[in-house]
Amino acid sequence: MDARDPDLKKELDAALQTRKELGAEYESELVDSFMEKVEQRFNDTADRHVRRQLAEQQMATARGARPYATGTQPDQSHGLGVGERFAFVGVSLVLAIPLSAIGVVNEGLPGLLITWAGIFGVNAVHAMGGFSWLRRSRKEEESGV
Repeated sequence: MDARDPDLKKELDAALQTRKELGAEYESELVDSFMEKVEQRFNDTADRHVRRQLAEQQMATARGARPYATGTQPDQSHGLGVGERFAFVGVSLVLAIPLSAIGVVNEGLPGLLITWAGIFGVNAVHAMGGFSWLRRSRKEEESGV
């Protein structure tokens, strides 16, 4: 205790000294008083820790990082931010142009329908939270596993 909080050690020493002077009849009051000080010290430390965590999250958000990449926030379903979801849809639509041309040239209208069914399927799976293997591998990379 003395290495972590010298003020608390002083408070304990003072409480023990006071108990020696006043006797055992004031022991419960002295213990209650000391425990209130310990609780207050604990609450102050926990409060500082929570404030520091919130400040770190705000800084990460300001820098463009994704502090809630685990999907715990309702507006970021499946751990993907709005930018990542928008990029996925954008890339799939850009790739849809040459894929549609290839499908039409090779098979005509059925080729075009099959191509767009595939594009729709990939986007639907992505929107429903599929590709969990991709999220899992990203999480392992971020954690250093």
